[in-house]
Amino acid sequence: MKELVLAGNPNAGKTTLFNELTGARQSVGNWPGVTVEKKQGKFTYQDENWVVTDLPGTYSLSPYSMEEKIAGDYIVAQNPAVVINIIDASNLERNLYLTLQLLELQQPTVIAMNMMDIVARWQIELNIKKLSEKLGVPIIPISASQAEGLEELRQAVSEVSKDPSIGMGNPLTFSKEIEALIQKLMIDYKLEDGGHRARWQAIRIIEEDLDVCDALGVEIEHLYDHQRTEITHLRYRYIHDLIDRVMKRPDRFESMTEKADKMLMHPWFGLPIFGFFMFLVFKLTFSLGGLFAGPVEGFFGWLSMNVGSILTNLHVAEWMISLITDGVIAGVGGVLVFLPNIAFLFLALAILEDSGYMARVAFIMDRFMRKVGLSGKAFIPLLMGFGCSVPAVMATRSLESDRDRKAAMMMIPFMSCGARMPIYMLFSSIFFPGREAIVTFFLYFLGILVAVLMGTIFKDTLFKGSGDPFIMEMPSYHTPTMKTVGRSVREEVGNYIVKAGTVILAASVVLWGLLNFNMHGMVEMVDSFGAQIGHWIAPIFAPMGFGNWQSSLSLITGIVAKETIVANISIIFGMGEAAGQAALNGDTSSMLTGIQAAFPLAAAFAFLIFSLLYTPCVATLAVIKRETKSWRWMFFSASYTFAVAWIYAVTGYALASRFSVGISGFALAVGTMGLIGLRTHQKSRKEEFEWEQS
Repeated sequence: MKELVLAGNPNAGKTTLFNELTGARQSVGNWPGVTVEKKQGKFTYQDENWVVTDLPGTYSLSPYSMEEKIAGDYIVAQNPAVVINIIDASNLERNLYLTLQLLELQQPTVIAMNMMDIVARWQIELNIKKLSEKLGVPIIPISASQAEGLEELRQAVSEVSKDPSIGMGNPLTFSKEIEALIQKLMIDYKLEDGGHRARWQAIRIIEEDLDVCDALGVEIEHLYDHQRTEITHLRYRYIHDLIDRVMKRPDRFESMTEKADKMLMHPWFGLPIFGFFMFLVFKLTFSLGGLFAGPVEGFFGWLSMNVGSILTNLHVAEWMISLITDGVIAGVGGVLVFLPNIAFLFLALAILEDSGYMARVAFIMDRFMRKVGLSGKAFIPLLMGFGCSVPAVMATRSLESDRDRKAAMMMIPFMSCGARMPIYMLFSSIFFPGREAIVTFFLYFLGILVAVLMGTIFKDTLFKGSGDPFIMEMPSYHTPTMKTVGRSVREEVGNYIVKAGTVILAASVVLWGLLNFNMHGMVEMVDSFGAQIGHWIAPIFAPMGFGNWQSSLSLITGIVAKETIVANISIIFGMGEAAGQAALNGDTSSMLTGIQAAFPLAAAFAFLIFSLLYTPCVATLAVIKRETKSWRWMFFSASYTFAVAWIYAVTGYALASRFSVGISGFALAVGTMGLIGLRTHQKSRKEEFEWEQS
């Protein structure tokens, strides 16, 4: 089996190309010794079997970061049959630096010139044939997002694997001084017998590559600082000259991306615009999702009624009928009712992500987060938390310092994940009809504020230190592709359905058992194990206004998975005799009336706040334990988030009991921002004092 490696800058389309080449035949792991994700896949072309390795995005092979070290080490050690260097044609200058280093390595290379559609839209003329002649390697124009040019790319890879000389390229010739030094180093360190790698090793000695120097027994004495700088300068000068020869831009060229960024990344307007987009996402989620939620709810009502009737006619035991209708259908159906809303939510987020906008949000937040002592790069995993906390925690691997990684892990649970959305939908539709989008926007906004507040506290206590510098590649704006967006939505919706059919199903069955049995057998719900457990823990939630056993039990079982809160509420408030009979007839109004009776308006407000902030699900806690390799951090995350949620929910209930819910929500948000500002001011005063003392 031949090995193919994908190498390229971040946001050049490498992962999209990897997915197109390998399809579902891929596996995900970690690079040995580090937590950077490693992707491998397979494909077959003309009876040739290929294994594809997707290297981390890197700007060069100089080991200045973990990603660059992994990429360089892997290509040198594995010596793959072919390297596909994927290049963003709309950002040619930056991308070609890595290309020149690959040519110096004399590794058989094929260039995949991606995003040619953007170049055409910007009216830029790029002479691919001339560029290929200058670099001496095959260049295949592609559009990875549109799956265009992939057949030609596979053909070129196959040809280079059979005749590597086609892809060796024309390495850059440096100045006479540098070339003489390269020859001298090859002789001094007996590199002349090293084949085509000898020249590359000599260049790496000049550039003081620690791994190469250690392997050759070279002591780094900073003797070649001037030559190292000159090599970098010569590479960029060659790239400038090359681009002038092969590319022609229109006069007064200003891309759509540059025009849009003037407003979307504005220091003052950037954040409000992001807030507007998120509000629009929630508005569309409720408006469009609501069109389908009614029929889905009607279907489960019809299903429950007919299944109950069929089982009754078959003389099935009452407890079995109750298990299926009140447990399985009510629990799983209570979650799947919100599937249309969830689908539209992930559709909107996928469109924002694929358009290139979400990368700008991380940059906008960097300015804000740096003022409170946090790394802007840490906001990227936080953004991922809008989808699911599990991959968000895993994404903290991209942060360089252990301090920043742990701080981000402790902040992520406050970001409102998709699993909490059914809770917001259920309660806002019952208690705040017509204002669902505003309520949801407030909850998301409050979650971000609380996460940042806790981050500022951690930076002065548990994780002292300043944030690492944040450098990020900004992808060009482009029209989201249905294929990419569809794949993302399909994965998220699929995960939601799978969870409903596994975790939620199991939790519904267990809860039904708790609500129907005690030590004496099958009993009324008020005498069940579940009611007893709920009564035991209800005092904890009494200060929030919902000290009843039903809501208390739902929240505790929600630690298994947040979706189970809605499933449990559907079961608990749908199992009374009147409610159960109404549900069998397809009428869920009795259940909704029961929920309204159990929660005064202020208590419903507090319930939403607590659901937003309290202990993350078991899966998230397990990932935190795995990533930190510590039970201590897992238990700390579980306990401190519960405490923070309790404080905010109690405060929210107290305010909402005295004032309107709107004023209370505004006060909570402003109060949190005030605490952030106070801590920032204290931090600034402390730094000024330390500077004066020094």
